[in-house]
Amino acid sequence: MGGGSWATAIAKILLSTEDSVNWFIRRQDRIDEFRKLGHNPAYLSSVQFDVNRINFYSDINEVVKNSEVLVFVTPSPYFKAHMEKLRTKISDRFIVSAIKGIVPDDNLLMSEYFHRFYGVPEENICVLAGPCHAEEVAMEHLSYLTIGCSNPDNARAFARKMNNRYVKTSVSTDVAGIEFGSVLKNVYAIATGICNGLKYGDNFQAVLMSNALNEMTRFIDTTRPMPERVINDSVYLGDMLVTCYSNFSRNRVFGTMLGKGYSVKAAQLEMEMVAEGYYGTKCMHELNEHYHVDMPILNAMYNIMYEHVAPQMEIKLLTDSFK
Repeated sequence: MGGGSWATAIAKILLSTEDSVNWFIRRQDRIDEFRKLGHNPAYLSSVQFDVNRINFYSDINEVVKNSEVLVFVTPSPYFKAHMEKLRTKISDRFIVSAIKGIVPDDNLLMSEYFHRFYGVPEENICVLAGPCHAEEVAMEHLSYLTIGCSNPDNARAFARKMNNRYVKTSVSTDVAGIEFGSVLKNVYAIATGICNGLKYGDNFQAVLMSNALNEMTRFIDTTRPMPERVINDSVYLGDMLVTCYSNFSRNRVFGTMLGKGYSVKAAQLEMEMVAEGYYGTKCMHELNEHYHVDMPILNAMYNIMYEHVAPQMEIKLLTDSFK
């Protein structure tokens, strides 16, 4: 469900283990071009597909009717707009969320939203997380994925569909922790990008990452305590590091532009892609008004992007507070 780069990467992985997939892409003209070219015309165009093994749909209700497992990969800001067109029940489907964001306005995790508003049982909801960039999947570089589900057997069943010669999988029951980690790492990637744009060096970036991990730990452990959680695992720390340091990270690129003096609007227009961390920052800031966790990096990103505080000033305040 989705036509972007991460959706394209996931389709590539699934077609290495499945005979065929159903693929919902909102725009019919994109589907027509995809069929003609044999690749996604807008994202990861280097990945060639056997289109005879893909059943394309531009109608969300038709694809749901003909599918048992629904993998959602739409950007979080557009998620509700897609779902408003859904008239087919999904409570009896197996749901996989590969969306690295929170439902805007409701400020709910994707797993919570599917359970609360669509009646999907918690044991039938999975989340898919990295560390993994779509671009490296396209190049078949060795990558690792974590599948989170309250039912480990269901997590393992879906993990088998995502496991191939260049993708290794593991499973977890920490659904909410994985989702919060996926949102926060995008926020921190914008922070590292801003610091990069402001010409801070590797020494400071390392300190920023250490403080970001502590901040992530405080929030997740406060809101969703789980004694067996190991925050140094790849699904938390690894995903944060690759998102903050990689040149493939659109959130880091977005932050770098802000650090160089671009306005939020100008950076969004030039990128032509969604930086999930921009929306995640607002959602997490509003959520934290209820929890009151000490989150100076999140607050700094909110001040820069929503209160229009100069990045130089806000980052200087962070440098004075870090250890």
